[in-house]
Amino acid sequence: MIKHCPRLSFAWTRRNLNEVLIDHELASLGDSYVNFVYSLAISNRKGSPFGTKVKGSVLAEALRKAGLRECLPSGMSRHGLADAAEALIVYAWLSRWVSLDESVAMIGRESDPVEGLRELLAKIKSRITFP
Repeated sequence: MIKHCPRLSFAWTRRNLNEVLIDHELASLGDSYVNFVYSLAISNRKGSPFGTKVKGSVLAEALRKAGLRECLPSGMSRHGLADAAEALIVYAWLSRWVSLDESVAMIGRESDPVEGLRELLAKIKSRITFP
């Protein structure tokens, strides 16, 4: 288990899971981070550098399959669900609940991106705690 210690002071200002999931600023940062992690996983699988983006529909489905949909308000769009997944993934990395290497490995184990991201989100859900 990774020792908990936030990387940046702003990472530890969220008081609960819902605050993380609906945070638009974290989602914005998470968009870049998730694409980076996913690109590393694909690059590792291909054996050469490859840059790509994760579709919002993939992130939304992974969030649902990880059992996190019920933590969000009803009526959220697929885009909102994707943002929530991105926010949680980057928050978990910033707060040291999951490492970059571990994230790349989990996503890369699965040929289906939904399943790889579901595994990562479920792992984060099982580890994350709030003061």
